Amino acid sequence: MEKKEKTKTKKVATEKKSAAKKVLTKKKDGVEISIVIPVFNEQENMEALSTRVLGTMDDYGHSYELIFVDDGSSDKTPQMLRDLFKKRSDVVRVISFNGNYGQYVAILAGFEHVRGEVVVTLDADLQNLPEEIPDLLEKMKEGYDLVGGYRKKRHDNWFRTYASKTVNWFRAKTTGIHMRDHGCMLRAYKRYIIDEVVKTRETSTFITALAQKFAGNPVDFPVTHQERKAGDSKYNLYKLIRITFDLMTGFSLAPLQAFTMVGMTISFASLIYFFVEVFKKVVGHHHGFGLHFAFVFLLLSVIILGIGLLGEYLGRAYFAVCDHPRFVIREILEKSEKKSSKTKSK
Repeated sequence: MEKKEKTKTKKVATEKKSAAKKVLTKKKDGVEISIVIPVFNEQENMEALSTRVLGTMDDYGHSYELIFVDDGSSDKTPQMLRDLFKKRSDVVRVISFNGNYGQYVAILAGFEHVRGEVVVTLDADLQNLPEEIPDLLEKMKEGYDLVGGYRKKRHDNWFRTYASKTVNWFRAKTTGIHMRDHGCMLRAYKRYIIDEVVKTRETSTFITALAQKFAGNPVDFPVTHQERKAGDSKYNLYKLIRITFDLMTGFSLAPLQAFTMVGMTISFASLIYFFVEVFKKVVGHHHGFGLHFAFVFLLLSVIILGIGLLGEYLGRAYFAVCDHPRFVIREILEKSEKKSSKTKSK
């Protein structure tokens, strides 16, 4: 009996090991790993970024492709990408937008063109180390379908750090999607997850949350975080607020349900307040007009905020019905051919 159990255990272990080895398998066109990097006005970082990523992946020993998505850069970045393509057209591909659509849309465009079985995303600011890409890929060989990097020690300013923590906490509470660090773009995904993300027709696609939702066996992985050496951060207060609204309205009805509860509570409190004021008038007590005005202003602020939140949901529904393209590609540079066209996302 014990011998049979040992044989069964050994068989399961062998199957797991075999499955892990199949994580990095060549597709028909010979690509195992696709690396997607969105870039926007990163001329100060482009040379170091390309050198380090190419050097790391050349040494890793697996076939790969490096996809840069130019999100409408207005500096020297587009020309630098063209020069890089001429030097390393064997692995480098470049997708150029006709304007600026945002980081997540740029990543999505890259996802639509990947050829590898495993897809890695990386920011262009070099705050995450390209040299750690193989570490994520080795972790994936253990049987995980998503390896999400989280920054062990952040080197952002206090506003970015605490704003990100707040968004992380709020996202987990409202959506139920538990992810240690939504802002870290150094992540590795199995191809089927990427295919599911591409299928979605969301007008505001929060890729890290979507991928986490589609993953069957995700894991967090500690990665190094450095200060930005060159260039400026592309995130400001407005964009962080925009991301928060996208998370709330894109993955949960909790905000609307919360306002329903707030409305019921205020209605109940107003009813009590009304009877109190009637009683005070009957007994001849002086009215507190200041309190009345304060109460009215409170109600108005809640109503306006609720209307704004409802507008977010209606706006998302409107754009989904209109089915506007999420981005327009101006040019694609790749080894097989050079395309120059205005291509709408399907």
